[in-house]
Amino acid sequence: MTTPHYAVTGVASGIGAALAARLLDRGCRVTGFDVRPPADAAFPCHAVDLADLGRIDSALAAADGPFDGLCNNAGVSPRPGQEVAILTINYFAQRTVTRALLPRLAPGASIVNMASRAGARWRDNLAQVQRLAALDPRDLPAFVRDEGIDATRAYNLSKEALIAWTVGESEAMTARGLRINAVCPGAVATGLLTDFAAAFGEAMARNLARAGRPGQPEEIAAVADFLLGPDSSWLRGAEISPDGGMGAFAASDALGLAALRL
Repeated sequence: MTTPHYAVTGVASGIGAALAARLLDRGCRVTGFDVRPPADAAFPCHAVDLADLGRIDSALAAADGPFDGLCNNAGVSPRPGQEVAILTINYFAQRTVTRALLPRLAPGASIVNMASRAGARWRDNLAQVQRLAALDPRDLPAFVRDEGIDATRAYNLSKEALIAWTVGESEAMTARGLRINAVCPGAVATGLLTDFAAAFGEAMARNLARAGRPGQPEEIAAVADFLLGPDSSWLRGAEISPDGGMGAFAASDALGLAALRL
């Protein structure tokens, strides 16, 4: 029996680092990718700048496959002035990485896209998601300007598009003998949490108060690990939301479900 081998982007910190550690602990091989690869990594780790779409293919070419799964984990937070980078890295680069590694994915391999609870309204915003998806990425500056997109909207849109792509791609991936799913965490205690607090303000503070705490990277990594592995073989095109109940709380408020409580 061969040792499972997984590719993980954004592996230097946060959820990516936690996922790599978890995979290694259970005896898997890991190949990592990050803009600043950790020098002391216990696995091969390659430098790749996801903001430079034109160089992703050559950066990934150095990695040895085949891979039993890919976790598109890398992403950036909603910092003002970074709208083009947010949409590039959080959406277009994920597609580029996946396309580049498709020939090296083994039969039955699983693709896990690290989305966000911030993308939950993708159905409501589908028209804008489709306009984004139809773009040549070189036209992103004009798109951001013409649609009045600030950093928070850029982040939400990038995650909406990532979820929509996951759902839309699922049947084609199934035909290839592959699976694709999205993980949609709520607030997670990584180094980026301050950026999210600034972007989402009172709404995030209220959600955290109701949930009791932010999620931990290891908790999200456990979900990604499950989706990468064979025990999740009947999950295809799913949106899995490890968010501490935040989505349920919001749905209960919106739908008046408090009347159903015990």
